[in-house]
Amino acid sequence: MPTRRLFCAATAAALAGCATGPAAPPAAAVSELGSTGKLRAAINYGNPILAARGDDGQPRGVSVDLARQAARRLGLPVELVTFTSAGNTVEAIKARQVDLAFVAIDPVRAADMEYTAPYVVIEGAYLVRNGSALQRNEEVDRAGTRIAVGRGSAYDLYLTREVKNASLVRVPTSPQVVDDFLAQNLDVAAGVKQQLEMDARRVGGVRLLPGRFMVINQAMGVPKGRTAAQAWLSAYIEEMKASGFVAEALRRHRIEGAAVAPPGRAA
Repeated sequence: MPTRRLFCAATAAALAGCATGPAAPPAAAVSELGSTGKLRAAINYGNPILAARGDDGQPRGVSVDLARQAARRLGLPVELVTFTSAGNTVEAIKARQVDLAFVAIDPVRAADMEYTAPYVVIEGAYLVRNGSALQRNEEVDRAGTRIAVGRGSAYDLYLTREVKNASLVRVPTSPQVVDDFLAQNLDVAAGVKQQLEMDARRVGGVRLLPGRFMVINQAMGVPKGRTAAQAWLSAYIEEMKASGFVAEALRRHRIEGAAVAPPGRAA
């Protein structure tokens, strides 16, 4: 065959290969993520960056988009299992009631799940009353200061390790933090910055302290030991970041204050 024809044939074959799209997931990953014949994805309404209830009552948000796209790649139907708190979401992963969750990376949780690298980075912030003497994040950890936190949230776990003098008052879910902070006359409310900003507009008479007290890395997680699922999801989430899928989802759902995480490896 002439050289030109060989070159054209090779080029056509390469283009045909590109047109096939992403490689099929390994059978082991499909088996681990679809052990019940479907992908059961935990969706946490307690974090407005990740998910919210739409006008039609259905879940919407970047985590929903990622779960649906993963299910399509796996060739599985998706079941969105909704929760009101990160704590309940983590318990569902531990009990293997779901196959995939969207959670903040934390060393405590690593005992019960396998993580991907983060896909979104958000901030933890403090909220106080307008008349509070507190002006900076560094002033919060003082004896007598009572901080409202969502039980089992990433910032609950972080502050449990870091706070030395103040005390934590745990409330059932993150969306309840500001209401309980006011009802119990607590000194500080801790939470995801965007949730606190929404609550501040809703209740009035409160303000956020400048900056942040922590960075929250949001990742995908699967039950401990499901390493084939973790490996495939790790590659999947890196592709979703690099392709612009995550950034576009944040724009589409009008999420501000969250950033696409840089390329990285699982924790």
